[in-house]
Amino acid sequence: MADAPYLVALALVELNGKRSLPIAGRSQSENAAHHADPGQEGLTLVLELLLRLWQRTDEGPLQRAAGETSLLLLEIPLTEMSEQLPILKARWLADGDTQAFQADLQTLAHRGWRVLFTKYEPVSLVAWP
Repeated sequence: MADAPYLVALALVELNGKRSLPIAGRSQSENAAHHADPGQEGLTLVLELLLRLWQRTDEGPLQRAAGETSLLLLEIPLTEMSEQLPILKARWLADGDTQAFQADLQTLAHRGWRVLFTKYEPVSLVAWP
């Protein structure tokens, strides 16, 4: 169970001029882990994270910190998520080295997707990197 697939949504943003990295996650079913993308389960997780971010805009202006790769959905083993992700998050919040942070995420994640929205199109998950 320790290496069960876990979905993690991350938003690399600046809120009120300060880096912020809100994270949402949940266990992924074994069946879903074998599909090309996490489908509705992943999109629901991303929506929950975005709603939390939207609520925080009362604190100040919100800005993406990494362009089109500011909103990511990753499949990470639970052990790696609980042990390594907090370290990576703290480092990014302290130094803001987005390239290094995303490179570390790529080695941590089994699979990843950028979350994209194009006008008149549905929200899509595009393989990342």
